[in-house]
Amino acid sequence: MSRIISPGGTPASQRNALRRTIAEVLRRLAAKREIDAEVRDMLAFIVLALRGINTNIDQSASAWEKRDYYLKADQFRREWAWVPGAAERLHHILRDERWADLPLELAQLSPRFSDIRVVQYTKPASMWEGAFQRLQASPEPR
Repeated sequence: MSRIISPGGTPASQRNALRRTIAEVLRRLAAKREIDAEVRDMLAFIVLALRGINTNIDQSASAWEKRDYYLKADQFRREWAWVPGAAERLHHILRDERWADLPLELAQLSPRFSDIRVVQYTKPASMWEGAFQRLQASPEPR
C-alpha cells in the first residue's frame, strides 16, 4: 500500500503555515497608525486565513472520526472553537468599518499566535494584496 501525499502538504502543515502568516500580518498591523487600503487587505487576509484554518480543522477532525477517534476529534474541535468566531468578528469590523472595535479584537487574537516567533518578515505584501476584494466577493460561511 502506498502513502497518500497531499500536494499542499498535510492539514497540520497547512494550518501551521497559515498561523505563521497570520502572526506575521498581526505584527505588521501593530506598526500601522492609520486605516488605509493595505490595513483593509491585511484584515481581510486574516479573515480568509482563519476561514481556511477552520476548514482545515474539520478535515483533520473528520479523518480522526473515520478511524473512530471521536474523543480526540471532539477535543481538537474544542481547542480550535475560537477560530470561526474570531473570523466572523473581524469580518463584521471590516464590513461595517467599526474601527474602534479593532484594537480590542486584535488584542484578543494576538495571544492565540504568541507561540509563533517572528524574527524576520518572510511573507511578501503580495500575499494579502487584493484580499479585501476577494473577501467581499466570497460568500459568508454558514
